[in-house]
Amino acid sequence: MSILSAIILLGVLIFVHELGHFLFAKLSKVKVLRFSLGFGPKVFGIKMGETEYVLSAFPLGGYVKMLGEDPKEDYPLEERSRAFGEQPLKRRALIVLAGPLFNIILSYVIFTGILATGLPLNVPKIEKVLPVVDSVEEGYPAKEAGLRPGDRIVQIEDKRIDTWFDMVDIVSQNPGRELLFVVKRGDETIEVKIVPKADIEVTPEGERITIGRIGVRRDTTGLFQTIEVESPLMAPVVGIVATYRMGFFIIDSIKLLVTGKVSLKNLGGPVTIMKESGRAAEAGFLPYILFMALLSVNLGILNLLPIPILDGGHLLLYAIEAIKGSPLKQNTVVLINRVGYFILALLMGLALYNDFLRILSGR
Repeated sequence: MSILSAIILLGVLIFVHELGHFLFAKLSKVKVLRFSLGFGPKVFGIKMGETEYVLSAFPLGGYVKMLGEDPKEDYPLEERSRAFGEQPLKRRALIVLAGPLFNIILSYVIFTGILATGLPLNVPKIEKVLPVVDSVEEGYPAKEAGLRPGDRIVQIEDKRIDTWFDMVDIVSQNPGRELLFVVKRGDETIEVKIVPKADIEVTPEGERITIGRIGVRRDTTGLFQTIEVESPLMAPVVGIVATYRMGFFIIDSIKLLVTGKVSLKNLGGPVTIMKESGRAAEAGFLPYILFMALLSVNLGILNLLPIPILDGGHLLLYAIEAIKGSPLKQNTVVLINRVGYFILALLMGLALYNDFLRILSGR
């Protein structure tokens, strides 16, 4: 179920992304040689008109091959006007921008459809999940250890803490065991030892379990921003707000990763996507389609990052070309793209490594 749901989900996202490039290329009268879902060896292909439509072996991506994308490519002189590289700068930029834009539009369509049915959308606020203490309770170990409101818990024992839920998970599993907390207080970093108090909790099934508590609280009021409409007619307008809010949640998450406030260990790769899409599919159609919308806007925004070989990298080169008044030298572009491949290879390797660690740890 996980594999099938992941293949369907990724297939839809990739198809929509490449469809954006394809349609804008066609509208610009650029000759499209191939539309491929997936990379690598061709599994199935059919040629319709001047374009070959292909299903390739590796489903983690896709591409639209246009005439004249490679400056070294030879093509008949009479087709020069239909070559991508011969198009005006604005037209090339629109073709490149269309891929990420279509992913964002897909998310908008899904959000609008859900809102039109009367169901609300909950967009998380990234600042609310950070492990920052809002209050300390009397009679609990955290108060005795000197923790204060505003303290940020950055590490417990040898485990880095990125979210409030990371902290709760470790504390709850260690009642009565002394734990070393590393705490950020303003510009100061301090270490305190705390023994979580053993409390009895009753599960929804009626089972009594012992969990650890240290007596700190996070004000989770407003953890989610609820977006809803009073009338289905307002759904198309409010859908823009929902897409905007979800997009900025992703941008804020990227900022936390880049600044080191959240560990790169939180990056997930194909295995994580497969696992989470399987969970969403098992939960029902609505959670699955919501997960698709979240990934789609995520894919759109990530592709707009100014990293060479990504769509955002191409747009950055076009911006430089616009300022400079002429394209960069081909050798320079090749070097920049090699750097981009290296960065993406590192990120993919890290994501796969994190996936592997999650499998080993049973997470």
